[in-house]
Amino acid sequence: MKIDVDKIREKLFEAIDPNNPYSLDEFNEEYTNVSHTAGVIETPKIPVKFINKSNNQDPEYQTSGAAGFDFRANLSEGETIVLGASGSGNNIAMIPTGLYFELPNTLELQVRPRSGLAAKKGVTVLNSPGTVDSDYRGEVKVILINHGTEMFVIQNGDRIAQGVIAVVSNKQFIRLEKVDELNDNTERGEKGFGSTGIK
Repeated sequence: MKIDVDKIREKLFEAIDPNNPYSLDEFNEEYTNVSHTAGVIETPKIPVKFINKSNNQDPEYQTSGAAGFDFRANLSEGETIVLGASGSGNNIAMIPTGLYFELPNTLELQVRPRSGLAAKKGVTVLNSPGTVDSDYRGEVKVILINHGTEMFVIQNGDRIAQGVIAVVSNKQFIRLEKVDELNDNTERGEKGFGSTGIK
């Protein structure tokens, strides 16, 4: 079955136009079966190239709704990294992943904490979120800090953080413009931290 993508796009714009009698419900009824059964309408995907020099599996999204993929510690066989308890003076370490990325220049790779490690062990990404720029070609390393009361041991293959690829506005799209004053005609003005209260 041949799918006319232009026609579908045209019908979608009709459906979201509040002045048009054709509704989103009608659009869904007309095209849901086509997209689900024919399997021809797919969301376009942006390729992000990577090299895996680690001895761990390739990064992948675990579920269709997952925003990120896991970073795993890349250590030698038998090697461990110990994060001391909070206040010990040795509770920060940079963990290698063995992963290298080539990002399109409209994207960044954010290195974020894993919520389970943070909630259960007090271990998180120190510079959260860490940013991997599109022109960086080196190994992604994760700076971990232990805020917990007990030491935390990292072994090869442990999932230590997650990577989220996000759209970023960079020099291609943004021009920083120095001025002498800013337009202060806003409701908030210069009110800063805590200015809106707790409740």
